[in-house]
Amino acid sequence: MSSVLTFNVGSSSLKIAYYQQQQRVFSLNIDIKQQHASCTGQLPSSLLNWQSVGILSEDACSVAQALCQQYQVLPLVAHRLVHGGHYQQPVIINPETLAQLQQLAPLCPLHQAPALAVIEALAARLPALIQIAAFDTSFHSQQPALSFCYALPLTLRNEGIRAYGFHGLSCQSIMRQLLTLNSKMAKSKLIIAHLGNGASITAVLDGISQANSMGFSTLEGVPMGTRCGHLDAGILLYLLDKGWTTPKLNQLLYKESGLLGLSGISSDMRELTQDASPQAQFSIDYFCRRVAQEISSLATAIGGIETLVFTGGIGEHQAIVRAKIASYLTWLGLELDTAANLQNKQIISESNSRIATWVLTSNEQHELYLAAQLFNKP
Repeated sequence: MSSVLTFNVGSSSLKIAYYQQQQRVFSLNIDIKQQHASCTGQLPSSLLNWQSVGILSEDACSVAQALCQQYQVLPLVAHRLVHGGHYQQPVIINPETLAQLQQLAPLCPLHQAPALAVIEALAARLPALIQIAAFDTSFHSQQPALSFCYALPLTLRNEGIRAYGFHGLSCQSIMRQLLTLNSKMAKSKLIIAHLGNGASITAVLDGISQANSMGFSTLEGVPMGTRCGHLDAGILLYLLDKGWTTPKLNQLLYKESGLLGLSGISSDMRELTQDASPQAQFSIDYFCRRVAQEISSLATAIGGIETLVFTGGIGEHQAIVRAKIASYLTWLGLELDTAANLQNKQIISESNSRIATWVLTSNEQHELYLAAQLFNKP
């Protein structure tokens, strides 16, 4: 089997890539809210005039069926799953694994449930497809207990209540690139700042994840587009006493908080940086300081910082955000090259900076392709 189809499902987006003979034939990014698709590469002829219907599972099935008709072959399908629980490696999806992954959906409702819906729709429409799942949590599975343990009773910890860490496929991609670009830095005291609508900070030492700002769920850590980030658990107890229900809390924490909650304007950093209002500027400043605090905090887990990598939609494209974050880290010896930062260059630190600072684009689709090779049979 030499063809691989990859799906990276977001809360309102679907990223698809198709590979043949180790080469990417096309990639397709679908914005469900806008019902708009952008493509690079050569689409199958039956998809040339295709339009998104705004339903992730329907769009995924349309693309998969078009490929099967065009090439007369069933591709191996690889999915990004945010939460893998105890799984440390990619797995073939069967009824048993699917049931276990469904149990984890409440811990990352913006991503897990939509991804599982795509998997189930493909299985119903094309039952002969072999589907595999690769997990964001896998990269963090070797973290020490000091990083993943909560100060809770052993009975709860034995039930799997622990910090899992997320954005692992993005981190894998960054590590793979650094090994090619600068193998010494790949083995250094490294911080990866994945900043996008979802955001997390990861501390890496000798290529192995030591800590991640996210925890049991994808709510923990720095503030995100609509997610709260770090929050005093006492606030939740207070709201429960006030009569808040679980669905209402879910709506608050996952969809009404973060940059949207802080600004009251938008969850999109691009819009906020173009807005001169005090509340927009406050939300940006809050985000940047919290990210810098998290970077500084995670440096404790690896004994300092030698390399910092920005990635994700904000990390790759928002120079003003990187500059604000860097301004909080000068005490650690980070010296930003202002011109290089404004030009979004690959290396944005001064040559004398104690922290080498990079901007890299993570390629989660390629990581899914590589995961599929574990199951690929000629």
